[in-house]
Amino acid sequence: MIIGTAGHIDHGKTTLVRALTGVDTDRLKEEKARGISIELGYAYTPLASGEVLGIIDVPGHERFIHAMAAGASGIDFALLVVAADDGVMPQTIEHLAILKLLGVGAGALALTKADRVDAARLAEVHAQLDALLNGSALAAAPRFALNASAPQDPGVAALRAYLDDAAGHAQQRRDDGLFRLAVDRVFTLAGHGTVVTGTVLAGCVEQGDTLVLAPAGLPVRVRSIHAQNRAAQSGHAGQRCALNLSGIERQQIARGDWIVDQRAAATSTRIDTDFTLLDDASAALGHWAQLHVHMGAAHHLARVALLDGDVLVPGQTARVQLVFETPLCCQPGDRFIARNPQATRTVGGGRVLDPFGPARRRRTPARRAWLDALAALLEHGSLTPLLQVAPHGLSRDLAMHLRGLPAPRLNLPADTQAVVDGADARLFLPAQWEALGAEIVEALREFHARSPDELGPASARLHRIVAPLLPEPIWRARLDALLAQGTVQRGGAWLHLPEHLPTLSQAERALADRLLPLLVAGGFDPPWVRDLSSESGAGEDAVRETLRKLARQSELFQVVRDLFYSPDAVGRLADIIAQLAAQQTGGVSAIAFRDATGLGRKRAIQILEFFDRVAYTRFYCDLHWLRTDTGSREHGFRR
Repeated sequence: MIIGTAGHIDHGKTTLVRALTGVDTDRLKEEKARGISIELGYAYTPLASGEVLGIIDVPGHERFIHAMAAGASGIDFALLVVAADDGVMPQTIEHLAILKLLGVGAGALALTKADRVDAARLAEVHAQLDALLNGSALAAAPRFALNASAPQDPGVAALRAYLDDAAGHAQQRRDDGLFRLAVDRVFTLAGHGTVVTGTVLAGCVEQGDTLVLAPAGLPVRVRSIHAQNRAAQSGHAGQRCALNLSGIERQQIARGDWIVDQRAAATSTRIDTDFTLLDDASAALGHWAQLHVHMGAAHHLARVALLDGDVLVPGQTARVQLVFETPLCCQPGDRFIARNPQATRTVGGGRVLDPFGPARRRRTPARRAWLDALAALLEHGSLTPLLQVAPHGLSRDLAMHLRGLPAPRLNLPADTQAVVDGADARLFLPAQWEALGAEIVEALREFHARSPDELGPASARLHRIVAPLLPEPIWRARLDALLAQGTVQRGGAWLHLPEHLPTLSQAERALADRLLPLLVAGGFDPPWVRDLSSESGAGEDAVRETLRKLARQSELFQVVRDLFYSPDAVGRLADIIAQLAAQQTGGVSAIAFRDATGLGRKRAIQILEFFDRVAYTRFYCDLHWLRTDTGSREHGFRR
C-alpha cells in the first residue's frame, strides 16, 4: 500500500512521517534551511506482515501544488494532516479537493500538535473537520490526535497500528495488466547510470524487460529493480519502484514521463474526459479556456474544448476535450486535476475517457455513443459496449490500450470475430460484421443507380466510398466473404450486385460479334457509335445499348459516351501509363501521354480521365498519379 500525506504547510506532515518511519524526507539543503518541504519525500517502513509500507510526503505550500499532485497520483491511502492549533487552512481544503478529484477514497486523519491545545480547541477542530468532510470519502475516516515530536506518543502508535492493519486489508492492484510507471524522479547513480522512480500503476516488471519511455517512444532496458526500497527481481502494481535503466541518458527523461509496456505507449494531444468544475471555482469554464493540467506526475498546459453545452459552470460535471501542446500518454480512467491559468488555485479535474480524442466532429451522435461506451467500460470492465458502437470493428491494439490488458486477458465476448490485420487484428461482433457487409451492398446499389451504364466500381474505389479508413486486409476479408456468399459478384475488375449483370439477346449477341472486331482493329482510336452504326447497318440506339451491355460484362470499356475500347487496348494504354509513371516518379502529364500514344490532346485527356474514374490513377496538381495501393492491381490492366 502507498500512503500519501496531504495538508497545509507547517502542519507537521514531515515530522509525522519521521515519527512513523524514522526517515526524514526533507533531503534537500534548501528544505533543511527553510524548514519546509519543497520536493516529494519518500519513506518506507516494514510491517508486521513482512510487507513494506511506502509513504510519499508532499509539500504543503500553495506554490508547490504541482509536486503535491505528482505525489498524490497513484496513492492508495490518504493521510490528511491538520494541526490542532491552526485547524483547517487553505491547503487543507485544496489538498482534500485534489484527493477527491484523483479518486482517493481510503484514508485517515492525523491531528498533529494536539499537545498545544486544550480539549475545547480540539473539539472545535473536530467540528471544522466534520463540516469540511461532510459527504466526502473521508467523512468516516478515523482521526488520531497526536504529538509527532514526542517519543513513544500513544497517538502515533495508534496511527501506526491502524496503518499496519489497513495495509493488510487493502485491495491489491491487479498486476496482470500492461506495465505503467509514472516517473516522479530521475537521477544518475555512480556506477549504475540512469535511475527513475515512481509508483507502478499497473502490471509488473522484471529485470531484463524492454520497455518504452513515453511520450518520447524510446526503448529502455531494465537493468535492476528496487521495489519498496528493497532490491528485487520484479516490481508490481501498487509498489514504489526504482528502475535502473540502460540504453538511455539522464537528460532524456523528466518528471511526468512514463515507463510503459510497448502496447501502452501510444500518445495523443487530444484527450476526451469527464470534467468536474469545483463548486468554489471563481468563474465558469468557456470554450478554449486555458488550464494547467496535472496527470500522473506530469504538468501540462491545455486548452478546453467543451463537448456538452457552451459553458461549464462551477459545481457541474460535463464532457470536455483537453487539447495539449505536446503529446502525452494516458489510459481511460486516469485521473487528473486542473488549475487556473495563473496556476494559483485548483479549479477542477476528472478522469480520462478517450486518450485519442478527434480533432473534428467531436459532438456527433456517434462520438457521444463512443464516449458513453468508454464510461461503461470503466464501470463494468467489459469491451462489449465499445464493440457495439464500432461499425468498422475495434483494433485489438487499441482495445489493449483502452483496457490496459494484454490480448489473452481482454475477456472478449465468445462470438467476437477477429480479422487479422498484419500484427494487429480487427474485432467484430456478429451484428457489426453483418452491418459492414450491408453497408457495402448498399453502396453498390447506390452506385448502380447513379451509373447504370457501368458494371460497377473496382474494389479500391468501392473501399474509398464505403470506409476509406478501414485497413485493406479487413476490407478484403469482408469483401471476400460477400463474394463467397454470392451477395456481391465480380466481373473482371468490377464489383456488382447479381441483379445488375445484363444479358444479351440472340440479336444483340450477333450484333456484338460484328462490332467487337471493329473495336479491336481500332486499337487506340476505335470508331465511335455513329461510325459503328454505319459499318454494321444497325441503328445507333441498338449499337449503343449492345456496347453498354458488353461494357457491363467487362468485354469492353466505356471511356466516354459513345466511345468504347477493347480490353487489349486498355491494357496497353495502362502499360504506357505505368511506364511513364516509372520514368517521371509517379506523375503522368497529358502531354507526355499524348506523345507516347500518338493520340490527339483531347483524346489523351479523355483516356486519362477514364483511368482516374476507375481508380487506376488519381489527378493531382495537373498530373495523373499511378495509385500505389493494393487496389490498383485489381483492375487487370497491367499486362
